[in-house]
Amino acid sequence: MNDAVVLNPNPLIRYLDKPSDDFTRADLVRFIEANGIQMVNFRYAGADGRLKTLNFIIKSREHLESILSAGERVDGSSLFPHYIEAGSSDLYVIPRYRTAFRNPFSEIPALDILCSYYDKDGNPFESSPEYIMRKAHQALKASTGLDFEVMGELEYYVISEKDPLYEAADQRGYHESSPFCKWEGLRTEAMRAIDSCGGFIKYGHSEVGTFTESGLLYEQNEIEFTPVRLEDAAEQLLIAKWILRSLAYKQGVTVTFAPKITTGKAGSGMHIHTRLLKNGKSVMLNQGTLSDPARKAIAGYLTLARSLTAFGNTIPTSYFRLVPHQEAPTTICWGDRNRSVLVRVPLGWTGSQNNMVHDANPLEPETRHDFHDKQTVEFRCPDGSADVYLLCAGLAVAARHGLEMKKALEFAQKTYVDVNIFDDKYRQRASELQHLPASCWDSAEALEAQRTIYQAKGVFPEKIIDGIVKQLKSFDDKHIRTTIGEHEKEVIQLVNRFLHCG
Repeated sequence: MNDAVVLNPNPLIRYLDKPSDDFTRADLVRFIEANGIQMVNFRYAGADGRLKTLNFIIKSREHLESILSAGERVDGSSLFPHYIEAGSSDLYVIPRYRTAFRNPFSEIPALDILCSYYDKDGNPFESSPEYIMRKAHQALKASTGLDFEVMGELEYYVISEKDPLYEAADQRGYHESSPFCKWEGLRTEAMRAIDSCGGFIKYGHSEVGTFTESGLLYEQNEIEFTPVRLEDAAEQLLIAKWILRSLAYKQGVTVTFAPKITTGKAGSGMHIHTRLLKNGKSVMLNQGTLSDPARKAIAGYLTLARSLTAFGNTIPTSYFRLVPHQEAPTTICWGDRNRSVLVRVPLGWTGSQNNMVHDANPLEPETRHDFHDKQTVEFRCPDGSADVYLLCAGLAVAARHGLEMKKALEFAQKTYVDVNIFDDKYRQRASELQHLPASCWDSAEALEAQRTIYQAKGVFPEKIIDGIVKQLKSFDDKHIRTTIGEHEKEVIQLVNRFLHCG
């Protein structure tokens, strides 16, 4: 066995002695028989962004082979009510063997497998968000020769009874440790479970937004992932949400990924980092500075930023987080290490900084390491209401659009900001730039205006765009900030309605 297999937290990878990409049906059967697995669970996302489940108790090897080979039928109109009519709603769910993981919670030993949707003719279901994401990546690769990797930052609140011991300071919980951080144990247990299910986690920590209210503790935490290929990035976020909610339920507390959970306090985002690769090597930097392909991709993100909110900010309370002069961005611009902008280029490991480890550890020899592959760019407006498949697909479309844009580099230069755009003294600069929508209604209109870009090359079906526009406009929230923005009771009612979004 190699180290990547021996140390891998996924028990299937360790037992089968191979990476998950190489899993076959025979491998899964062998694991199931050798490890006393009694149940197979199919998992797949519905239009609400949550994982759905179909349980099978294994009766025999023949039954198991049938489950893994043929999949099963499901009612698409119940899973995708905005896109599918009841008269033609039957779909197949077909397991993808490389996604298999041992269920960390089931009392009955169970193997869970993520599935793809197929239509009555056995073709990928055109309106499946997962298939749209695959098409978006294929179109990007065909057009540019570049691969697209994505990682998410999953912010969430744990809501529990207030503990009078070791209270953390209000809105000052960033990177706090126990005992001031009360739910570090839940976070680390979730991280271990996510890793065992195939996730790739960078780190976890407490976030700034901790506060108490009406006898309850609201503690904000974050789990950040590492960049993986687009097809895997969305699903590790889905699994992570399921795991965090399952653990919270077991411990009698609530976890919420909602963008806003009360007035006057920090909301939760789901920042998305992206990077471009050529033949497995990052092309984000050129001699230590941001490369032209990276700048062109940023130009694409900014050009489509308003319509990307239709996939990444999908409920009315999203727009109580995206308000001017708070940490969440509203102005469409980009910058280096600047948290007031929509697209941020995080601090990288370049130049003389490669000797930091020697300075901190004088016994270590001075060596130069190439850390250019760590560089990403961060899209900061999405939140936990996002349809992560469609958001990732939209970002792939935007990256391709930017790489194909005429004068993309000029546009990137015009939208670069090296000041705190929230500061009133830079109001003139902010007025020269576009701003994100202020409601789901505005987001829908932005998507309608740019729909041809998403529909190009057959990536987004027309029916999907129509359904999203209709759903966003159904909230009828065009003037929501002015009608209820100053009425705390009404805002809280709206927050409670969407507490378990995504």
